[in-house]
Amino acid sequence: MLEERLLHGRVAVGVDADGVAQVRLARPDKMNALDMDMFDGLVAATELLQATRGVRAVVLHGEGRSFCAGLDMSRFGQMREGAQLDGLSALQARTHGPANRPQQVAWGWRALGVPVIAAVQGVAFGGGLQVALGADVRLLAADARMSVMEMRWGLVPDMAGIALMRELVRADIARELVYSARIVEAEEACRIGLGTRLAADPLAEALAMAREIAGRNPDAVRAAKRLMNQTADGDEAQLLLAESVEQQRLIGSANQREAVAAAMEKRAARFQDPA
Repeated sequence: MLEERLLHGRVAVGVDADGVAQVRLARPDKMNALDMDMFDGLVAATELLQATRGVRAVVLHGEGRSFCAGLDMSRFGQMREGAQLDGLSALQARTHGPANRPQQVAWGWRALGVPVIAAVQGVAFGGGLQVALGADVRLLAADARMSVMEMRWGLVPDMAGIALMRELVRADIARELVYSARIVEAEEACRIGLGTRLAADPLAEALAMAREIAGRNPDAVRAAKRLMNQTADGDEAQLLLAESVEQQRLIGSANQREAVAAAMEKRAARFQDPA
């Protein structure tokens, strides 16, 4: 692991020599609950990784016994007292493409140009679940529990959760989860689409998956993520054309030729980092 950076005192980021980045929510004493520093740290992490040359895959995980318990309880205390929360008046401002800043905390992982794998243990509640949903893949420990918990506090999911859930969970199930705020155990979470699969050691398996991805043609991996990101919105004609455009760019490119040569020669590929 190259030198790790701690962003806003909450989120640790490091990238190894293979291009695998680790992003660690580093507030274990509070179950990595989301305060303003955690919000800022997560947004800063996506911006740093987007700008860092050579990143090929990302593992997102929480330090300690839980992935992320959701919004810090002190924020709910402020709501109870009727205090004006920081940034509330700016929720409708689009500060990060289609998203506002709180939404970017989760949507930023979807928008990142490389695959993101979340390793989830303990709880992923409310905003913590939405952060996990921003990943491409979610590996869940047997003790993982998930909840779209906002309704418990008289709120709706507002960190891109609805946009992210719509391609993962059947519509009626998503509605039931939002309306009820019930807690879902790991096995059910995987069965209904909140999780990808169970893992005995989610972090170890996420790192192994990330290293495997990092060994593939990085141009093709990025193209695949661009295509997969269009599946929720694109119609058939748009998706079919997008496939053709991406494939035409790849065929005969330096990294694609290297992928073929490495496979034929039964050796590890030596890819160039995307520009």
